[in-house]
Amino acid sequence: MGRGVKVAVIGGVFAVMVGGAGYGAYNVVSALGGDGDGGSSARSGPPSADEVEETTEKFFTAWEKGDATTAASYTNNSSVAGTLLTAYGDDAHVGGVEITPGAASGASVPFSVKAKVTFEGTTKPLSYESRLTVVRGESSGRALVDWAPSVVHPELKDGDTLVTGESATPQIEAVGRDGDVLSKEKYPSLGPVLATLRERYGSKAGGTPGVELAVRHAAEEAPDTPLLTLTEGEPGKLRTTLSAGVQAAAEKAVKRYGESSVVAVRPSSGEVLAVANNRKDGFNAAFQGRVAPGSTMKIITAAMLIDNGVASMNEPAPCPDTATWQSQTFKNLTGMKANPGATLANTFLRSCNTGFVKLVDEKPLTDSSLTEEAQKRFGLGQDNWQTGVVSFDGSVPASGGPDRAANAIGQGQVQMNPLNMASVTATAITGEFRQPYLVAFDLDDRKPATAEGLPQGTANQLKQMMRLTATQGTAVAAMSGLGGDVGAKTGSAEVDGQTTSNSWFTGFRNDVAAAAMTEEGGHGGDAAGPIVADVLRAGG
Repeated sequence: MGRGVKVAVIGGVFAVMVGGAGYGAYNVVSALGGDGDGGSSARSGPPSADEVEETTEKFFTAWEKGDATTAASYTNNSSVAGTLLTAYGDDAHVGGVEITPGAASGASVPFSVKAKVTFEGTTKPLSYESRLTVVRGESSGRALVDWAPSVVHPELKDGDTLVTGESATPQIEAVGRDGDVLSKEKYPSLGPVLATLRERYGSKAGGTPGVELAVRHAAEEAPDTPLLTLTEGEPGKLRTTLSAGVQAAAEKAVKRYGESSVVAVRPSSGEVLAVANNRKDGFNAAFQGRVAPGSTMKIITAAMLIDNGVASMNEPAPCPDTATWQSQTFKNLTGMKANPGATLANTFLRSCNTGFVKLVDEKPLTDSSLTEEAQKRFGLGQDNWQTGVVSFDGSVPASGGPDRAANAIGQGQVQMNPLNMASVTATAITGEFRQPYLVAFDLDDRKPATAEGLPQGTANQLKQMMRLTATQGTAVAAMSGLGGDVGAKTGSAEVDGQTTSNSWFTGFRNDVAAAAMTEEGGHGGDAAGPIVADVLRAGG
């Protein structure tokens, strides 16, 4: 598409506007007002190939010229588009724009952008790729660019804008526990984590700010996303608890399955050794996820049963085919044989739902017993963890009715993420709750969350039951080949709207505990299990 053709088209339209009435006047309104008000002559149906080509040509040419108002008029949201396109030139200082469209696929047009960012005498080239879609204006019938911030840059979301200037905080050079530099180029999963660490600790790490083009997000608490550095500042060194070796293993492990997350911690200290996500949305689900943890929750439930004198690991916990609690019937995984003579250890290692459900109404248990165990012993659900970045502390609400039993097997109203479950395993095997953290508490005078932890007898039983699960139970396949002191717990969590359950797995090897979750990954040992095993193999 030649730029001269487009100019001729615009010129022709302008002549009609000046010299005629009717159709010309209609086009004046449409061109300046985005979708316009159409009238009886409005076209309908999908835009034709010619309309797609003409609209994108006009939009690109106006954008290249820095004419934000005209470019915005070829979109179906001219006011919002105009604001962002104006900021593209005025606030982001992007100029010399050259746009090269690719081959259209229906109404979708890919394109590449080459431009220059100039600020206070410094100029750097900028290039990226994006895509737009042409749609029919709902009222005007015009072919228009379907507006989305990502049209201007793929990193932009609703409410975001582009700015160029001195960075809000100095850059950091994050280093691991052994001094290895941790960059998002080498460890892609750490991108969001490193951005947050820079936002929080850049001014405390001793660096000086540079000049950069960045995405400024609508949410005030969200750190800027740097896109291009014009002038290097002096990065400050920020030491973290992460292990480069374990992080590398975690990054590789989550690539096994889409929509997966994993966290590894050191039980003896609470230090986070690795955090990795493989998600299309870029969300740090490993630290911020809020989903049912399935049968990994039985670690906490078993602790509740032991601490309240309901059943120890070698005492009866029969596993029938079904169990009914307040009109709701619970079942086990397909193919699990009933075991009326099962002990708590056997019910745990086989992950028998009904065995746990049958015990939740035993005295002295109440609707709040599981909540009290989670908070008092495991430090969960009090919204007070200070990891160094944004994180969710888990939630185990006191529940009556069927949810009391559902919560006990990790369904109902319970919400967790891999960070929470790695911490649960760490507490279970040591008896002490040590709040997980990424950077030293004294760097910003954070106060770690505290909890009583577990009686040593309870911890000893939990650790032994997890060992049995890894060597004789549902975690055998995933943990096969791992040496040292090992233990695990599997889980699968049903989620409304999903045909396949989420896969959960948590385990330990020596002084490393890890937990993983894979959305729609099936049984715990199928997807999350191999991820955890790979991480434990690297760190244990």
